[in-house]
Amino acid sequence: MAEASLADYARTLTNEIQTRAEADDGSIPKTFTRYVLEILEEGGFVSNTTVAYHDGPGVMIFGYGYSDDGTVLDLYTTDFSLTPTVDKLTKTIMDRQYRRLLAFLRKADSIQDHFDPTTEIHQLCEGVGKALVGATRIRLFLLSNYESSARSMPGPQEFDGLPVEHHLWDLGRLYRHETSGTGGEPIVVEFDPPLPCLSVQSDGSDLSVALAVVPGRRLAELYEEHRTRLLELNVRAFLQARGKVNGGIRKTLREEPGLFLAYNNGITATALEAEFEEDANGNRTGIRRLIGLQIVNGGQTTATLHHVLTRDKNDLSGVSVQMKLTLVPAGQLMEMVPRISEYSNTQNKVTLVDFSSNDKFHVDFERISRTLWAPSVDGSGPDTRWWYERARGSYAVEEAKYETPAAKKKFKLANPTAKRFTKSDLAKYVNLWNSLPYWVARGAQKNFAEFQMRVKETPPIVDAEYCRRVIAMGILFKEVDKVAKAHGAGSQKAVVTAYTMARLCEATERRIDLDRIWREQTVSAAVVQAVDDLCSQVKDTVIQEGRLATEWGKNPQCWEDVRAIDWQVPDELAAELLDRPVGFAVDTQEEDEEHLARLQEIPPAEWHALADWARETRRMELKEQQAATAAANKLETGAEIAPYQVRQALAVYEKAVELGFGPEDR
Repeated sequence: MAEASLADYARTLTNEIQTRAEADDGSIPKTFTRYVLEILEEGGFVSNTTVAYHDGPGVMIFGYGYSDDGTVLDLYTTDFSLTPTVDKLTKTIMDRQYRRLLAFLRKADSIQDHFDPTTEIHQLCEGVGKALVGATRIRLFLLSNYESSARSMPGPQEFDGLPVEHHLWDLGRLYRHETSGTGGEPIVVEFDPPLPCLSVQSDGSDLSVALAVVPGRRLAELYEEHRTRLLELNVRAFLQARGKVNGGIRKTLREEPGLFLAYNNGITATALEAEFEEDANGNRTGIRRLIGLQIVNGGQTTATLHHVLTRDKNDLSGVSVQMKLTLVPAGQLMEMVPRISEYSNTQNKVTLVDFSSNDKFHVDFERISRTLWAPSVDGSGPDTRWWYERARGSYAVEEAKYETPAAKKKFKLANPTAKRFTKSDLAKYVNLWNSLPYWVARGAQKNFAEFQMRVKETPPIVDAEYCRRVIAMGILFKEVDKVAKAHGAGSQKAVVTAYTMARLCEATERRIDLDRIWREQTVSAAVVQAVDDLCSQVKDTVIQEGRLATEWGKNPQCWEDVRAIDWQVPDELAAELLDRPVGFAVDTQEEDEEHLARLQEIPPAEWHALADWARETRRMELKEQQAATAAANKLETGAEIAPYQVRQALAVYEKAVELGFGPEDR
């Protein structure tokens, strides 16, 4: 298969960023920063990212992020050019960018004092300050579409006693990552001295298995370096290891470290390649190097080892962990890893899903979407396709097949870069339609993992109708995003967009006509007007003084607050809604009916009593009092109660009971 050259990739990337910036009416460097961070977050290199810009005397920053357990603070800066192949990123420029980034960290407190709490810069400084409190390590990232000519990175540094690392994502590294067709660069691990092992070749297969004992500290250090990238072939392992600590494992590590090997089941791992040490007879006796290491079972053990090392400050002396390592050829990886993970887990039933683009759902979606031609908006232009990028870099690889400029132009006319979307985009669209904005707010990688779990539990029928409707969700998302930008959401736009779309979908009971959106390749004026009316209220709920919206948005309580907004679907939009919900809903019709039946079992008098009790005791907020009164009034008059209103009222009732409301208060 033809591969895009570095120069072709540079042009494609530059055009992509310009197109996105024009669509968002935003800054090109900030658009590039957001684009790269989305890639890195999906690949597990970074997490909890926020894009926010500040430039001052000797300082420059484009955003920050932090690890799930709060031990790593990341700072991001960008060097972007519209002509990236003309010059190189020199070591002098690179060092200056890192210095300006670290200077921001030193001056953040004083910078914060000069700006209003509602401004993006104030919230940037505040967010960095909070993330710094628990950090044990700082990473400085330089993102650039130049190719670096530097032969070395800056040497080790410290900031207030914390080690500072330097990471560079230049044009060459982005090119390798995006054209690899994988979730990221393979993890390479060196063992010096070699790790003693017992290795056996499986009869009748290309697999070989090695049994070894890994020092607990070495495993914890691997997790410190690579985080959840070590676990990306198993979503359940990934979810279990996100900062969660097993109390039993932790107790053994702290009190009886010498017995850990006996008590713990160890880890199951895979690798693409290995370099072994051999004895005089050619028998493998030690592991020198592993390429493409993945832990497919034992994620929680690994995360707990890391916690005990970094947080409990236990050096893990004497702790050993058994490892079963299977060498799996790349071509068999997606077939074998789920089986290895499932069969190796003897403690709990594990539902296996992997992040791979080779998952059947994504293969089917790509295959069918390639047959769909989107109609021209005004009927005068050519039909085009929405390009689903199942494997990262597939668009660039496909474009590279066309050798002449005319052929490339024809390909891009039929497959515009503005209509390219990824697996994480798809997961975002569907999860917002299904009222899961707090998962979307947690970042591309976590949201994708949640989406995969749900697809595995309830597989959809991936046909042409399904693909068209998912793309229509994407069109709706882009329109909501435009409105959020117009409302001045700034660096919090992603959170405001997510919550506005989720609230719109729930308020309309998912009866927006997605088929019409597909046919017209845009949303109606009534939808835009409704979103414009709703967005300001969502923005005020999500962005509050004293709260970081990017953090608050990850909390399910934020969704409950947005649900409680007193907003009704405008008549113009209500007239366009379908009679029945479109698919992809979280709750089934039967579940909605069960919730309504539960609410109706509580008499109106009790709802009124609850509202009076809440008002007199001041133990519940005004919006919760109003929800109880609304439930009482609707029950008394026989008015229809929307499913989301039923859920709100039941949540208020359950909270009131927990706070002390009872039958005697009626």
